[in-house]
Amino acid sequence: MQLLGHDVAPGKLERCQITGSTNLFEIIDLGHQPPCDALLSKEMLRQPEVTYPLRLMMCPDSGLAQLDYIVDGATIYPADYPYRSGISEPLRVYQRTFAGDVLQQFRVAPGSLCVDIGSNDGTLLTGFRDLGMRTLGVEPTNIAKIARIENNIETIQSFFTEEVARNIVHEYGPAKVATMTNVFAHMAPLGEVMRGLCQLLDKDGIFITESQYLLDVLENNQFEGIYHEHIRTYSFKSLVTLFPYYNLEVFDVQRASRYGGNIRAYAARKGTHPVSARVGELLALEEQKGLFKPETWAAWRGRVTRNRLRFMELAYEAKEKGLRFVADSCPGRGAVLVNYYGLDHTLLPYIAQLPNSEKVGKYLPGTHIPIIDNKIILEEKPDYIVILAWHYADYIMKNWRDKGIKSKFVLPLPECKVIEM
Repeated sequence: MQLLGHDVAPGKLERCQITGSTNLFEIIDLGHQPPCDALLSKEMLRQPEVTYPLRLMMCPDSGLAQLDYIVDGATIYPADYPYRSGISEPLRVYQRTFAGDVLQQFRVAPGSLCVDIGSNDGTLLTGFRDLGMRTLGVEPTNIAKIARIENNIETIQSFFTEEVARNIVHEYGPAKVATMTNVFAHMAPLGEVMRGLCQLLDKDGIFITESQYLLDVLENNQFEGIYHEHIRTYSFKSLVTLFPYYNLEVFDVQRASRYGGNIRAYAARKGTHPVSARVGELLALEEQKGLFKPETWAAWRGRVTRNRLRFMELAYEAKEKGLRFVADSCPGRGAVLVNYYGLDHTLLPYIAQLPNSEKVGKYLPGTHIPIIDNKIILEEKPDYIVILAWHYADYIMKNWRDKGIKSKFVLPLPECKVIEM
């Protein structure tokens, strides 16, 4: 297949990144927002903030949903990027289970090289290492140092490129398993990444990507999963369309629960693995659900608006009654929800966060809501607790109930609802 310029520069994007088609329609416009993880220090609160368009478009030809404005990767992923996967207990369990499932399913030989791209603090790779694999992470931010020091995971601090892939193969050999979990949708130079994968993988190597899934965005009203880091939101159709450009093919797929719904796709060199029946089944389901039709997304925008109105009515009612209405957990996507809804510190005085998070002591971009050690929940016992990480709601609510907290919990999505004792 002819390559159509899969690498894109920062700025306006007016064509499908996979096919080059200009046949695009709008899914949603979330206005101008700051990058969701561009947290502020107290000294920065009186300085200007930069915002960027946040609008998701659909190419029905490829099935790809993509932003129409690309923010430079160095802006989105500064060296002091604050996200750490390892501080979340449910995510730690999930990722280590992921490693075990992969090695068992494909009977990967002990000592094989497993490379995680966008490896963060190395949590996923600890699962592969503990099961007898050689491991290597590639991570552009200073979280790479935490991976090395705290988790003893060898990590290259760099963005993933063809040159990095060649250097890995030269020094460590080709990878039997390469993974990207919630990373593959983030990289603007898609062609560079794909060419790097072709360099990195052994002849029978497997690439596994997990990304937020467009069908779950539709079914669970997940507008807050649209942010500047997520340049692309994949349908399964879009992944099946992409890989043949590089003589690779998607041979299997699973839907999983991470982040409220994601897609795990398995790819390898064409013909290396038999294609699972699940491939055709999921492609058919997407068509059945109308995933690539403008009218489907028009109805979805109506649901998003109704959720927004219900939530804001609740926030204003609490304010009028003098009730304490606060938030717990601070995922990056939470900043999109807070900014799009129009919350500020007068309605939401703080966001509580795990004390070992790099986010504690910072302020949310755009709204300037402070992020505070979550022990404040125990001290204050607020009337309402909004769970911004709603996809972990069961775990979070049980944790607080076990500590004696009797607050009402507010789940903003998939539908805004209040949960009482």
